[in-house]
Amino acid sequence: MSFGQGEPQWDPWKPGSEQPQWSSQGGQTPDWAALAEASETRNKRRRVLFIVGGALATVAIGAAVAVAVVTADGDAEASNRPTSDLPATADIPSASDATEPSFEPTSAPPPLDPKDFISSAKKDTAPLSAESLFPGSQLTMGESVYKKGATSSTNDCASAVQGTLDKDLTDNDCTRVMRVTYSKDGVAVTVGVALFDTEAQAAKAKKNADKKSIVTSLSGDGVPAFCRTAICRSTTNSYGRYAYFTLAGFTNGKDVTEKDTAVFSTGDDLAEFTFRQIRRRGEAQASAAANE
Repeated sequence: MSFGQGEPQWDPWKPGSEQPQWSSQGGQTPDWAALAEASETRNKRRRVLFIVGGALATVAIGAAVAVAVVTADGDAEASNRPTSDLPATADIPSASDATEPSFEPTSAPPPLDPKDFISSAKKDTAPLSAESLFPGSQLTMGESVYKKGATSSTNDCASAVQGTLDKDLTDNDCTRVMRVTYSKDGVAVTVGVALFDTEAQAAKAKKNADKKSIVTSLSGDGVPAFCRTAICRSTTNSYGRYAYFTLAGFTNGKDVTEKDTAVFSTGDDLAEFTFRQIRRRGEAQASAAANE
């Protein structure tokens, strides 16, 4: 559509300041409908350009993501290279190469042997007497209660024994003999404990003892003389540097026979108690040494 002869036409792509101006001499006015149509056409073209630009931007972003994915996948594909392309085993750090903390092996010291302390005079140094070895005024073993009688201690070993035991103790360098007597229901028993410097001496004294190797019975404190002329039952044992002997019989002078079980059980009870007391002495000294 034209607006008159010789007049320039309206350009929809130019701003209003660059559009041709019409003179009002011809008395003609612009076609406003045509102007509106041109403006609408211009707006549509702008929307088309905006949509196309957005699509291009989306494509560009997608391409960037694809590149990132490909790059990440490329790292994963690197592990699929031929074995010849991988570094040698010696070049690959190993978990075993890491320095681990080391600790010095520790172990508790072995427990002290109580027998070591009663096997030689050098280690068996705790105070010792007949009263400490046989304490109290009576002794209970199971259901039997024995009354304690007299005690004695001497360095003259031969004076406390009789028969062949005199020579046996002397030959093995006996240093001391302690005695104690217990009684119950007309039966009495004397225990004699002989000390030596070493366990070997005590063991030899036990081995050399015979039926005539007898400790002398000890009377007193309510116990009459016994086993001086009558037949009595005797035992011999040793533990550590100690050799111990028992002599059991009737206080009325009666001979002991194999049927007299009360005499046998009394002698066995006192022998067992003597062994326990010697062992306890070793245990006490071992415990004291361990706590030092």
